[in-house]
Amino acid sequence: MSLSRRGVLAAGGAVGALAATAVGTGGAAAAARGPGRGRVRTGFDRLAADGYRLLRGQKVGVVTNPTGITADVRHIVDVMHPDDRVNLTAVFGPEHGFRGTAQAGGSEGRYDDPATGLPVYDTYLKSGQPLADIFTASGVDTVLFDIQDAGARFYTYIWTLYDCMEAAALAGKRLVVLDRPNPVTGRAALGPVLDPAFATFVGRREIAQAHGMTVAELALFFNAEFLHANPARLEVVTMSGWRRSDFFDDTGLPWVPPSPNMPTPETALVYSGTCLFEGTNLSEGRGTTRPFELLGAEGIDHRWAAAANALRLPGVAFREAYFAPTFSKFQGKTVGGVQVHVQDREVFDPVRTGIALLVTAKRTWSGFAWRPDNWIDKLTGNTRVRTMIDAGADSDEVVQAWQRDLSAFRAKRRRYLRYGPSTPEVAAK
Repeated sequence: MSLSRRGVLAAGGAVGALAATAVGTGGAAAAARGPGRGRVRTGFDRLAADGYRLLRGQKVGVVTNPTGITADVRHIVDVMHPDDRVNLTAVFGPEHGFRGTAQAGGSEGRYDDPATGLPVYDTYLKSGQPLADIFTASGVDTVLFDIQDAGARFYTYIWTLYDCMEAAALAGKRLVVLDRPNPVTGRAALGPVLDPAFATFVGRREIAQAHGMTVAELALFFNAEFLHANPARLEVVTMSGWRRSDFFDDTGLPWVPPSPNMPTPETALVYSGTCLFEGTNLSEGRGTTRPFELLGAEGIDHRWAAAANALRLPGVAFREAYFAPTFSKFQGKTVGGVQVHVQDREVFDPVRTGIALLVTAKRTWSGFAWRPDNWIDKLTGNTRVRTMIDAGADSDEVVQAWQRDLSAFRAKRRRYLRYGPSTPEVAAK
């Protein structure tokens, strides 16, 4: 199958025509209507509207979680299961599980779904031949993927996608990606690019920390750039009405937390930068109502917020804040720190902001420390961020250090983008 064939769904007839609207008149018409419910149609919505023709004659399994919903908030499994036009026979659950009952680092295991009776297989931390064996044992012909991403390299669902693509190729299964919006727009890729020496489940391959792509675009990128020796039999169903400049609240789609600590689209907006605090001894706000927006530790006071505000970073301000996490770091203890307030999301750079907060935290709080396992290196994808900050570099110097790698990634990324219009990418300053 050629790359152009995989670029949009090409099952002929109505679905092929629908796919074309994602980059043309669909976006223009949506812009004319303005934001509001129903402007963006997801890959699943378009697949269903076409009567599931792409799945005809196939036993189908779906990799999904609570975010796999329709515009009227019905889960796609509950929609497909009773529909005679699609033969849904299995579900595959990622981290947090198919129905979303597990916390970070957990899954639901193997069980039969009480609502549908369908077998649910656990894919979490499974890859390669073991995951291929699960696909084979399930008896499916086609694996669907439909999960809402958060736009950051270390958000594990995109690596579940990567693992499923690799395993589908090994098992001889077709894989179909049903696209959903990048909630923080698809305008720009930002941050350091992963060094393969630091590959883990929070970053399998060489992409930027904030990738600026949808899951379907990532699937096309993965297949051509990383899995070309044994590519997946891949097809994608694009959205209609989505523009690269859209934030999630522009889409008219309902938000479902893709994981327990991603409660709102505003969380996703800061996540690709402030998740770096998982690599430190500071709380990243887990156990609060504002995870990744609240950051802090015992002993931090007003000086951190003052130092961060003095940098005058674009589109963001920092409030001195005190909070007591109900779980995770500093459970039940009152800690001091900052709350990140995004004031102009059009110019806000989450990765640059995350680096600036690391630099100022280290300079204003004597208790600052990296996690002993150097988890920060896995999150940033290299040792450079940690070692430069330890050597006294300021945030601009750290950001400048990754620009060459980022420019190379941006050039590759452009080949796989399937939506427009977009604003030009600019290097972080």
